[in-house]
Amino acid sequence: MKLLIDLVKDYKIILASASPRRSELISGLGIPFTIEINSETGEEYSDSSHPFDVPEILSLRKSLSFGRELDPKEILITADTLVICENLILGKPANREQACAMLRMLSSKAHKVVTGVTLRSREKTESFSCETTVYFREISDREIEFYVDNFSPYDKAGAYGVQEWIGFTAIYKIEGSYFNVMGLPVQKLSDTLSAFILSL
Repeated sequence: MKLLIDLVKDYKIILASASPRRSELISGLGIPFTIEINSETGEEYSDSSHPFDVPEILSLRKSLSFGRELDPKEILITADTLVICENLILGKPANREQACAMLRMLSSKAHKVVTGVTLRSREKTESFSCETTVYFREISDREIEFYVDNFSPYDKAGAYGVQEWIGFTAIYKIEGSYFNVMGLPVQKLSDTLSAFILSL
């Protein structure tokens, strides 16, 4: 069985994301890659879309709106992560009020974190998604305000980072990929990218 590091030798892997977490996670695969920041892509979606389909829809949109044509040996990776609680999509909060409201909604509940990922070359495009269930204990208003005021909820779906203080103190169980909650399901990406390259 060939390692992914062997399969990517003849390809240039591009991560189209400004997320430092996604860059850190893909670095863990031990493969060379470059980062090209994508232009701002609209994150609107149809109300008729099933919430669990939206991350994949948005990751494909990010891929197709990439700012240039791909060269023959380039593979582009785009991703979008959303939090879904009680069938409501929680994206990135616009302000402190929204961030606090999202965390109050997540308190004492299980929710899903869904990441959609798209791989694209000049020959083909493939998208997949990954779901993780996250369980929060009850979070007090004091804890919510402390987190929002001292950490970085505004660039994260659902207004929290699993790798930050609230993740350490309030999450008591995770079912599925921890890395998916950070923003990239790297194990599934590794398998899918390997199969993608072998099919080219």
